[in-house]
Amino acid sequence: MWNWFMHNGIWILSVASLMLSLVLVGRNFMRTRLIGSRSQKTTQRLEKILPVVFWSLCALLLTVIATAIAAILASEEGASAIITSESIQLWLLEHGMPILLIIVLSFLIYRIFALAIPNLVERYLQMKGKGRHSKFWYQNRAQTLSNILTTTTGVIIIIIVVFLLLDKLNINITPFLASAGVAGIAVGLGAQSLIKDFLSGMFIFLEDHYNKGDVVEIAGRMGKVEEINLRRTVLRDLDGIVYSIPNGEITVACNYTRDWARVKLDVPVPYCSDLDLVIDVLNRVGKELAEDKDYSPRIHTPPQVLRVQSFNKYSIDVRMLGDVKPNEQWAITGELRRRVKKALNAEGIDLAIPHVKMHFDNKETINHDSISCPGCQIQSPVASKFCSNCGKELGGGQTTE
Repeated sequence: MWNWFMHNGIWILSVASLMLSLVLVGRNFMRTRLIGSRSQKTTQRLEKILPVVFWSLCALLLTVIATAIAAILASEEGASAIITSESIQLWLLEHGMPILLIIVLSFLIYRIFALAIPNLVERYLQMKGKGRHSKFWYQNRAQTLSNILTTTTGVIIIIIVVFLLLDKLNINITPFLASAGVAGIAVGLGAQSLIKDFLSGMFIFLEDHYNKGDVVEIAGRMGKVEEINLRRTVLRDLDGIVYSIPNGEITVACNYTRDWARVKLDVPVPYCSDLDLVIDVLNRVGKELAEDKDYSPRIHTPPQVLRVQSFNKYSIDVRMLGDVKPNEQWAITGELRRRVKKALNAEGIDLAIPHVKMHFDNKETINHDSISCPGCQIQSPVASKFCSNCGKELGGGQTTE
């Protein structure tokens, strides 16, 4: 290894210096690209990790530069004998141009894949779905698959490019491959949960359980999918809380926005209500809502009465159902509640509320009237013997047996 450093010291020094310059110059750019529009929790983690990675990389490059300088000074020929126009020309022809060509071609290939994958995925989904799904599903599914395929393609290209560059620099990659195999076995034994996460994520994508933008309930948490990859799923609930859930912990996935959604509303009415009138009013409200120009594009079938659902302690529940577009069921249900309340009140029908009946012993007569104090005219319960304000004796306090 040391002999290789002594023979290629000047080139190692040049490459390491160039990489250090790129790291120092592009620090802020890379930080902005990595953080982007991520969640607050992820941003805080990256803010802690990125400085450590930056200074570790700088320390590594500085170590390589120092080692290369030591190798040049320790070589028998010396720096002046190594750095010649012939040697530079020879290295550029044998190594420099192929390395540059590999980097440029790999970047172009990645950009071609990054531009082509979204279009190919969208066409594939449209051909496979043939109009069976909503536009909402096509957009979310295409975006999710495109991100995963583009990232995976980029990683594969980087791995291939690294091995090609090592080969062009006359570095034997056989020990690296052997070490990678041993490391893979060790990682497989020690990171079974991580492998489980990746396998579960793969089945989530292949079986299309949910996509970015869907509202789901997984691992006991409900929220909107903000990010999904092979290892984890990131949800944000209505309180703004972000949950990062490993895919291996997802056993059941409930998708609230797949293809279409349903409005389900139970209307509680008193037992004394005319159910035929109640049903007519509810059906009329659902039809009017479906014909409203602001809501009709979001409704598939008007909300209508399904049945008398149940007899409760204080009310009779009448159930309404209607089909709407994905992610619209909550807004439509809220507007339906408002209109149902106004329509029932207009017909003189109140929504049922809990009430309590009190029964007293027949031997005791309770008079709820009040008695006026002759001194201060303050009203006191008729059963009171003295005024609560001035203390003057009242004429109450008598009960009838």
